[in-house]
Amino acid sequence: MGVEPAYAFLSTGRRMSDTHFLIRLAEDDDDFILGLVPRFVDFSLPAWRKRHECIEGIRKDLSRHLDDQPSNSYVFVAENDDGDRVGFIHLQKTQDFFTGRANCHISDLAVVPRHEGQGVGKALIEHAMEWAREHQCQLVTLAVFPGNERAKALYEAAGFNLDLLRMAKPVH
Repeated sequence: MGVEPAYAFLSTGRRMSDTHFLIRLAEDDDDFILGLVPRFVDFSLPAWRKRHECIEGIRKDLSRHLDDQPSNSYVFVAENDDGDRVGFIHLQKTQDFFTGRANCHISDLAVVPRHEGQGVGKALIEHAMEWAREHQCQLVTLAVFPGNERAKALYEAAGFNLDLLRMAKPVH
């Protein structure tokens, strides 16, 4: 998935003892990554969205990125101190519509449920920010469903704010 450092160690600023995560490029992690896809719709979806269609669409998109490894697509896996895979992030280098400058887009981020609250999401976002700096990106962007309160809280705590608001209406 491009020429990237093979891994990075990130720690979370936790009180008792810092938790360290190895964040590395995905290799033979397809089953792990695709197994977390249902996490992306584990909340109330807009009425016109069907859970199974969302899961299938996300799974197809991630599979394509994992198989084809496009030059602007990077999937990283986080491991804890015990070597357990605890989450992943999919980053894409994009071009800002308004300025034409490089942006980093967090396409997907998921944490294994039993590892929630341990700083995994925070470490993955910190990794995305460092990756964006290294790649001279102007912004780090992401999209989140309005009903995904858990993800919105994580992103807001990391300093993300609204940029554009996408709205939709089904055609009948």
